[in-house]
Amino acid sequence: MTGAIVEQSQVIHGYRRAYRIGGEGSAILFIHGIGDSSRTWDDVLPLFAENHLVIAPDLLGHGDSDKPRADYSIGGFANGMRDLLAVLDVERVTLVGHSLGGGVAMQLAYQYPHLVERIVLVSNGGSGRGVSTWLRLATLPLGPELLTLLRLPFSRTGLSISLRLLRHLDHDLGVDALDLARITDALPDTRSRQAFARTLRSVVDWHGQVVTMLDRSYLVEDIPTLMIWGDRDGIVPFRHAGQARLAMPYAHLDVFHGAGHFPFRSDPERFVRTVEQFVRSTDPATWDRDAWQKRLRTGPETGPEAAPEASRHRTMP
Repeated sequence: MTGAIVEQSQVIHGYRRAYRIGGEGSAILFIHGIGDSSRTWDDVLPLFAENHLVIAPDLLGHGDSDKPRADYSIGGFANGMRDLLAVLDVERVTLVGHSLGGGVAMQLAYQYPHLVERIVLVSNGGSGRGVSTWLRLATLPLGPELLTLLRLPFSRTGLSISLRLLRHLDHDLGVDALDLARITDALPDTRSRQAFARTLRSVVDWHGQVVTMLDRSYLVEDIPTLMIWGDRDGIVPFRHAGQARLAMPYAHLDVFHGAGHFPFRSDPERFVRTVEQFVRSTDPATWDRDAWQKRLRTGPETGPEAAPEASRHRTMP
């Protein structure tokens, strides 16, 4: 199965969970963002599968997984990842989480640190309040209906023109125009759009992001962590990378200049090279229960203002 990616599914707690899997070796779990699916990783999974066991699930309510009226919280998704790993008999993984998936990865590391060897956060949510206006609009009471309207022919034409205009004006959101259109097209029916709305409302409201990963980031400071961010991100602003760095001074930051919210799609070869280098250069985390409990009781030793000045910041060529 090395290098070949196959689509499979498991029924867990009565719901179908779809995932892609392939390769052999140390395991990497890829967690996609809101409204997306495991297909978002298509360009990089075969490359990683040359050296690793790769697992890319469709979160509940996304892709080919079931879309019930259910729990679409960050904690619920983290539990789903734990259960899938248990069903697949995978004991430990390196986590790669994109956007919302980065929040799920961090939540999984908080709740089940013994499962996690490393963390890679890609354009991750939960590092600040700011988020694109179109996501905030989608949280409003008529959000699912708005998504339905966007699929009508005249709306699709207008959306296409708007996205092309943003690209022409060199607006950051225009950098991600093709992927935004792709995600909108991936919500073809009412159940998909309702699941999207429930997921979004669990982490975002009209004022911005309501869930943060920063207040508990000290709990995973013993886990090697890499952050990857495009400096033209129009969905989760690049300035959030600085806020995350202050809260997580132990993490590395690699900036993909000119990339938007999906750096693994705009430059897949560089993304694979960056992550592979990180995996090779770090040892898997070892979980010390006593140390973890002590840290949980006492809280962080220092505040964000004590973080070293970019001592671990790296910008890849």
